Amino acid sequence: MLNKLFLITLLGVSLMQAVENDKVGVISTSMGDIVIEFYPEVAPKHVESFQTLADEGYFDGSIFHRVIPGFVIQGGDPNSKSEDRSMHGMGGHAGKYYEIGKEENPETWMVPAEFNAKPHSRGILSMARSQDPNSAGSQFFICVADVNQLDNKYTVFGNVLKGMDVVDRIVNSPRDKGDNPHQRVEMTVKIVPKSSVEGLE
Repeated sequence: MLNKLFLITLLGVSLMQAVENDKVGVISTSMGDIVIEFYPEVAPKHVESFQTLADEGYFDGSIFHRVIPGFVIQGGDPNSKSEDRSMHGMGGHAGKYYEIGKEENPETWMVPAEFNAKPHSRGILSMARSQDPNSAGSQFFICVADVNQLDNKYTVFGNVLKGMDVVDRIVNSPRDKGDNPHQRVEMTVKIVPKSSVEGLE
């Protein structure tokens, strides 16, 4: 009986992962779309938080506020919806309560670290944080080159399936001394079935 329950549990987990893996994120910008796949098998909380925020429209109207050629493009900060650049890069919280912060105050919610063996290669989607490993909120970055110095220090939770040409255009945008593009690169983020995106095998 216990063996049957164990097998049923494993089957349930496998089915849940299959459903999660069928979802992709589409980051739409004026420069084109970026399609990302997720890695729930190594960073389930980060994937869940990102998808929850996307479904709520949390990212819509925010910008890529940090672009560094040879390194990353970074976005996901709700503060960047404002024209006040001094606040860009300072905001964001997790999509649900993960026992970090005050449960009654969503603004304090953070995602615990889920460092894993996935390397920070070109096209990787990873989570920004402060000096505290357990301080990821909503800000994310996409690597435009191999940046292995970030391995095991930041949580990889996805990868670009399509649209690295868009990422390259964004990272080469003229920017100010804070690496914030002069022209706002606003985004909307939607979670959709992988089968609904043209050009994916």
